[in-house]
Amino acid sequence: MLQSLASKSCVRLVEQHRSAWFFGFLVVGYLLYLVFGAVVFSSVELPNEDLLRQDLNKAKRRFLDEHECLTEEQLEQFLTRVLEASSYGVSVLSNTSSNWNWDFTSALFFASTVLSTTGYGHTVPLSDGGKAFCLLYSVIGIPFTLLFLTAVVQRVTIYVTHRPVFYFHTRWGFSKHAVSLVHAILLGFVTVSLFFFIPAAVFSSLESDWNFLESFYFCFISLSTIGLGDYVPGEGNNQKFRAIYKFGITCYLILGLIAMLVVLETFCELRELKKFRKLFYVKKFKGEDQLHILEHDQLSFSSISEQAASLKDDQKQNEPFVAAQLSAHLDGSANN
Repeated sequence: MLQSLASKSCVRLVEQHRSAWFFGFLVVGYLLYLVFGAVVFSSVELPNEDLLRQDLNKAKRRFLDEHECLTEEQLEQFLTRVLEASSYGVSVLSNTSSNWNWDFTSALFFASTVLSTTGYGHTVPLSDGGKAFCLLYSVIGIPFTLLFLTAVVQRVTIYVTHRPVFYFHTRWGFSKHAVSLVHAILLGFVTVSLFFFIPAAVFSSLESDWNFLESFYFCFISLSTIGLGDYVPGEGNNQKFRAIYKFGITCYLILGLIAMLVVLETFCELRELKKFRKLFYVKKFKGEDQLHILEHDQLSFSSISEQAASLKDDQKQNEPFVAAQLSAHLDGSANN
């Protein structure tokens, strides 16, 4: 008897705090996923980093042996200066000296990466004035970009998602849930084809040192706004039509980001995902719901009163003049 009561009380406690339990599982799962990613990246990349360090040390030793007039301290000072300039997007190599980082198309590409929060990091402001303007430009521009993307995605979603689903649901009689699911899958496939596979093939042909995997990797890292900066197009040696190429990449990033957001919005509107998200949300406070109901009732009552008053005014205005005088005379005699 006591065990059954205890089990019922435990079940009742779990049901009452169901959202909190799911949220706790979500937090634990997210932390475990972070640890899992760290373990995998460390196990995969650490041996490669060690090999690269050994190769660099061997190359450094070999260079010092071949140039005995140069001390190790002088070499390290020179390399420090070179690496510092490289972090700002400036290279001392003779075959890359013709590529300017702050011509108009390159600056336009940089502005698009800042506003979209992609931020490859291959080009950064050099002067204090440029850094200060970048701060001010980002503070205004990032919310402006979010507003712009929200408005564009809302309009595009109406024509790309809502209307096709409504058409097939009402015209052909298919289930709205089934139509939404099939539409989301097809839209995701088309978006991946147009903004991942096809651009990856184009980049792999235009960038001489990129293969298809590296090109696809760049597309995903860019459109997901991760922007690691290890692959940046248009930075190769003697890039033909570099200005047009940079402008085309800027347009691709903006259009691809819009397409990704439209797909995400389409999938988020699926019934299964809505139910899944609600598992982790806090239920609305009952007082908040009652407040909304009272506000709605007050608005409804005020609108009904206004409609009744306007109807009375219309009736008075539409009454004949004789009838109005007769009603006024009757009201006066009744008062007397």
